[in-house]
Amino acid sequence: MAKYIMWGSYCENVLEKRAPYRQAHLDGLTKQKAEGVLITLGPTKDTTQVFGIYEAEDEATVRQLVENDPYWKNSIWTEYTVKEWIQAF
Repeated sequence: MAKYIMWGSYCENVLEKRAPYRQAHLDGLTKQKAEGVLITLGPTKDTTQVFGIYEAEDEATVRQLVENDPYWKNSIWTEYTVKEWIQAF
């Protein structure tokens, strides 16, 4: 399977706005991790961007995961890009 990186942006006042959706978001990520599709995901220290690494059949699978996340559905993540990634080391 191919690996993909996801870069995204957070909304303004993310720490306050994410609160109602945080547990559902974390539960979904835990499930993706257990299924082996999510390698890692997290915010930048300044909480302006999110970075993730996925292992999936195709880019469409990653996009579906992102767009079904409560953070995307509730505009906590405001934009994102997905690129196939070649792990050199």
